[in-house]
Parts: sequence; structure tokens; C-alpha cells
Amino acid sequence: MLIQTSDLNSIKTLFKKFVLPKSNSHKGQNGKVLIIGGSSLFHAASLWSAEVASHFVDMVHYSSTIENEKIFHELKKVFRNGMIVPQSQLEHYAAEDDVILLGPGMMRDGNEGKYTFEITKKLIEKFSEKKFVFDAGALQMMSPDLLLRLKNKAIITPHQKEFERLFGIPVLDKPQNEKEIIVKETAKKYGVVILLKAIIDIVSDGVTTYIIEGGNAGMTKGGTGDVMSSLCTSFYIQNNPLEAALFSSLLLKITAEELFKDSGYWYNVSDIIDGLPKTLNNLILK
Repeated sequence: MLIQTSDLNSIKTLFKKFVLPKSNSHKGQNGKVLIIGGSSLFHAASLWSAEVASHFVDMVHYSSTIENEKIFHELKKVFRNGMIVPQSQLEHYAAEDDVILLGPGMMRDGNEGKYTFEITKKLIEKFSEKKFVFDAGALQMMSPDLLLRLKNKAIITPHQKEFERLFGIPVLDKPQNEKEIIVKETAKKYGVVILLKAIIDIVSDGVTTYIIEGGNAGMTKGGTGDVMSSLCTSFYIQNNPLEAALFSSLLLKITAEELFKDSGYWYNVSDIIDGLPKTLNNLILK
């Protein structure tokens, strides 16, 4: 199914399925997420993810690597919309939280790459009943067969090169219709929802496939993928994984289009993060 962001009436109809917080809900009922990411090289990526999630869930727990420890402690002064979790308490929060996001800013080289591999494998094996979202470093280090161990469909958010690295199937230079078939068949084989990030996003659970056109070249800046994976994580708490991925792609692209009206291509990831709540509000409540 093709969805174009210019067709706002149809998109607003889709967003009628978006699950809103109940008016009588109390702290914790609208979700808690655990975000594991960051590295000595990529400090901001997982922090962007944490900031995004803080807009849409009740509690964000954030954990990083030992190599990132100095900056990790500095984050306590910067990130005030959630909790910084030490590695020693990681499994406690993994058991407690509703959705786990693994990968933003994580590395595939050296000791940090080893940690990426080990923590991904360990959490999948120990918490197979959990809802997971995998992005970036986790996708680059994991075996796709691990996805088959999960009792709930994971959402994975690769760009085209990460898709090839994970599944061994090149898609970058394939025609659009061939990409769609590959994504659908791969999602079905591994029992996941795939959000393939490209100029035209493809979202599939192996049965239903959405093609999302929209956005603009301002989205090429680093960090938009971290925003996307965090939106998927936040929305997966209350929505099914296919719709969580669909809503995430649409919201990010439409937010970018709204920013373009005032800033052209010259907005940044912080602008996107700040714009997401307003865009979502307009799609749902107006």
C-alpha cells in the first residue's frame, strides 16, 4: 500500500488507530522503555533516542558502554528526562520495562563492538518474551537467527547497507518493486517488522507492506535514524509493531516537511525532536 505524506486526510484516518494515553492513567501506565546505546565515538546518537522517547512514554531508562563512562556521567547533567542506568543494573530494567531499544550509536569494532554483540545476544536469550527494537550497531553485530527466538515480533530499522549486512541480501541498487518483495519475504522469514529506511521507506511484517513517500533532503543529516528507532520503541508500547513502525515513518517525514516550510533544508535533529509532538498532535487532535 502506497502512502504519500501529501495525502494528509488519509494519514489522519490511519492515525485514528493510534493509541492515546487514557485520561485516568497514572504514572507508568503509558510505558517505560530501556535504551541501550552510545559509544566512545558516537555520544549523541542514543541521547537523541532517549530525548525522543521522553516525549511519548512515562519513563526512559538509558544505558551506555564503559568506554563512554566519562561522557555517560556528564549526561546526568544534560539528560534530565529519564534515568541513567549503570550496566550492573541493566537486567533489572530489562525485566521491568515494556520495550527495549538496542543499537543507536553502538560500535562494531574493538571491545565496544564485542559488547554490542554480547549484550544483544544475552538480552534476546534471557528476555525472549520482551518487545525489542534493533537499530544501527545491534543490527550490524547480531545474527539474524537470533530474531527467531523472540516471542514478540521485533521491529528492526536498518538502512539499506545495514539490511545487506544483517541478511546478506543487497537492496541498495535494486528497483523499488524488487526491494519491496525482498523486505516482505525477509520479514516473513524472520517473523519481524522491517522498516527499511530510504528515500522511500518500506514497512512490512511479511503480510502487509506499506510504502511511504515524503520527507525531504534535510533528513539526510545524521541522527534521523536514531529518532526513527526511538519513535518505533515508544509507539510499540501501545500499538502493534506494524502500525508502530508505520506511524514512526510518517511522523518523521511529516515533521521534516513542516520544518522545511520555515527553515528549508537547514534544520537539525534537535529541531526534529522538538517538532515531533506538535506534528503528532496535529495529526491526531486536529
